[in-house]
Amino acid sequence: MGISLEHEQPTVVTTMQRRNESRRHFAKHKWLYIFLIPGCAYLLIFKYIPIFGIVIAFQDFSLVKGIWNSEWVGLENFQYLFQSKDFYVVLRNTLILSSYQLICGFPAPIILAIMLNEVRHMAFKRVSQTILYLPHFISWVVLAGMIINFLSPSTGAVNHIITAFGYKPIPFLLEPQYFRSIIVSADVWKGIGWGTIIYLAAMTGIDTSLYEAAKMDGASRIKQIVHITLPGLLPTIVILLVLQLGHILDNGFEQVFLLYNPSTYEVADVLETYTYRIGLIDGRLSFSAAVGLFKAAVGFVLVLGANRIAKLFGQNIW
Repeated sequence: MGISLEHEQPTVVTTMQRRNESRRHFAKHKWLYIFLIPGCAYLLIFKYIPIFGIVIAFQDFSLVKGIWNSEWVGLENFQYLFQSKDFYVVLRNTLILSSYQLICGFPAPIILAIMLNEVRHMAFKRVSQTILYLPHFISWVVLAGMIINFLSPSTGAVNHIITAFGYKPIPFLLEPQYFRSIIVSADVWKGIGWGTIIYLAAMTGIDTSLYEAAKMDGASRIKQIVHITLPGLLPTIVILLVLQLGHILDNGFEQVFLLYNPSTYEVADVLETYTYRIGLIDGRLSFSAAVGLFKAAVGFVLVLGANRIAKLFGQNIW
């Protein structure tokens, strides 16, 4: 018994020490934990608790009967989803638009952040950053109105320039071939400035002595960017890329819904607008829930796959 107590005593002491350290740590940083409460409450109430609603994707859901009494249909909604011709058209549009947004939108904040980092006139740099941040705060409702007015065949500035050169005005928002370019351009313009914040913050963590050593070795600014700045940003780039791949089927409901019309459905109808029409307008909530669950499952698989690939290069998230 004596030997047993001698072996147990260090464990008890270690546990008590850890508890005391935890209490001291919480007491020291209590306000930081208090500030976390609203964010955690938001995630719990609006992200985790609603997960229970996934069950309606496997039901013939009725608002009158409710979740508990609605008829269970299993995978019937998913079978109808994958057999629908409209679904594959919508999925194609979603993937194409997401690819454009990823190819054009993801590198844009990185390039802009590097350009801003190279500005040496601090007053000009601050003013430029402020101007570039402003579009982020413009709602898509306002921005859609601006785009409609800007591209109007009769009063739009773009068509005034076109007619000034002797050409006929172009109804850009009624022509399917222009829709994706308009959406992606507007999305990049709106988010590029805001997206630079994380990269500029990451650049502050790069050791300045590396730049000084590179200058002494005669490295140009381009070489410093390639061999110091970009490698320093690589962990941040990988994390954001992995997270963005998880939203590959999310194109943003507002911008598409506010700018598309029946004449552009063939290229503009994406999963968000498709779910809106099927779920809210047609009242097929179970079917729209199945579409949402499909999107979540694809996003989850893509995040795991992207992280697995990043792990091969030593830049994985977990």
